[in-house]
Amino acid sequence: MQLSRAWPWQSDWRPARGSIGERGPPAVDLTEDELEEGKDEDEREGCPAETPALPEPGFGVTGKSQAAETLRRPSGEALLPGCYDIVLCVDFIETTGGCTARKQELVKELQRNGVTFDIRKLNVGDFLWVARERVAPVPGQLRPPPGKELVLDYVIERKRIDDLCGSIIDGRFREQKFRLKRCGLRRPIYLVEECGSAAAHLSLPESTLQQAMVNTQVVDGFFVKRVQDVKESVAYLTVMTRQLQKLYQNRTLFCRSREEEGEGGSEGPCAGREKESPSCSLLSFSEFNHGAVKNKCQTVREVFARQLMQISGISGDKAAAILEHYSTVSSLLQAYERCPTETEREKLLSSIRYGKLKRNLGPALSRTVYQLYCTPGPLS
Repeated sequence: MQLSRAWPWQSDWRPARGSIGERGPPAVDLTEDELEEGKDEDEREGCPAETPALPEPGFGVTGKSQAAETLRRPSGEALLPGCYDIVLCVDFIETTGGCTARKQELVKELQRNGVTFDIRKLNVGDFLWVARERVAPVPGQLRPPPGKELVLDYVIERKRIDDLCGSIIDGRFREQKFRLKRCGLRRPIYLVEECGSAAAHLSLPESTLQQAMVNTQVVDGFFVKRVQDVKESVAYLTVMTRQLQKLYQNRTLFCRSREEEGEGGSEGPCAGREKESPSCSLLSFSEFNHGAVKNKCQTVREVFARQLMQISGISGDKAAAILEHYSTVSSLLQAYERCPTETEREKLLSSIRYGKLKRNLGPALSRTVYQLYCTPGPLS
């Protein structure tokens, strides 16, 4: 499979000259079916249909009846069309520290392109977009009152190719994907910069990087965008911003809470209906950012998930599937105790299904987990 630097409106993905996997098989457009489903010309009044990371210019949106909209409308305040602006939010780490010249280039390019952006602390991701309420100044007050801010369902994690290598080696890559999938936003994007000469001196083989990016897109459900340098990154952010402004210009946006759809956003009880006919229900920025704090107090379930993901071969989807049956270490150990034989203990988790394809975890992983938690002495 081939990942390329094709612009989002191109139907075929062509590999860049000298990029990873140049000699691989022809490109496969993983988003073609989703685009075709979203091109219904007779339904223009609903909320955005399922799209790839950047909505294709001119695609249709899925409509729905007023009764259905009323039933699915989340409780909370709303932002009416024409009463808000779509603003790009940039994590302050992307503009300070490290290579100052490179980071200032990002700011200057955004300004040159006329993109409205705001620099702030983001607890997950490097870029995202908010719908910011327009608030009129109050006579006698220095600053206008703060307006409501709702986070659009797109969040970008930017990686230089050399930093991607380091994050794969030290485990940050897996953790970042896990946090992005659990942040409550449904369209996570990885923006990978090849950075010219930096790609010539990497700590991992090209095949390993290519496989990591393919897994990120196919298995984890992220959109992976490859660019050459900072200027191409800014060009992508610019086009994304303008497309989202066009996409949401006539939408009424409603504020939802994490409790309404579950901690994972797309994994809540309304997940199936959201995929059929997505609503314009969005998290507030304050709730999103607070819920994405990296060092916040963790529940027993979250700690158990992190433990499982340290085991080789267990991805976020597999860990989540195990947690659906055994939410804590204690419940898993009790299940092992109820098994009458050693063989049944080793196979306890083998039939658990995970991911969109609902594949079994298999006996090998099941045995590994059992040995990790139930072996009294050191593992051989």
